[in-house]
Amino acid sequence: MFNIVVYQPDIPQNTAAILRICACFGTNLHIIEPCGFSLNDKRFKRVAMDYTKYIKVVKYSDFNEFYKNNYKSRVILMTTKSKKKYFNFKFKKGDFLFFGRESFGVPEEVRKKLKFALTIPMQKGVRSLNLAISVAIISSEARRQIIIWKLKKKNF
Repeated sequence: MFNIVVYQPDIPQNTAAILRICACFGTNLHIIEPCGFSLNDKRFKRVAMDYTKYIKVVKYSDFNEFYKNNYKSRVILMTTKSKKKYFNFKFKKGDFLFFGRESFGVPEEVRKKLKFALTIPMQKGVRSLNLAISVAIISSEARRQIIIWKLKKKNF
């Protein structure tokens, strides 16, 4: 359907929750290292439970390896620094939905390489949503658009 990418995640429970979202929505999870934890961490395992068997996890040693392997695909950065709203964007099958690090987002050199950048609008004065919640919001919208597009093609 589409892919979720997490850049150098810090919090094992968030990444595990994202893994579960991916399993439920039928998406792949791409993790750009270094992680702030091991995938064998008990906090990660507690939240991921047995969902790892339903998902393909692809790991990259760094952003350059990810970019080298996926530069021909549409990679959409989710960031608080964009003015473009996610609900005005047309998601497509095969997209890579790219989420930054919980504590930092992504460095400027990563941001510059990605053509698309979207935001989830929030109240003024707040910094950001929890990473797993952001993934759930964007994944839901991308999935909704892709499913509606498939139904329209079948004339439903």
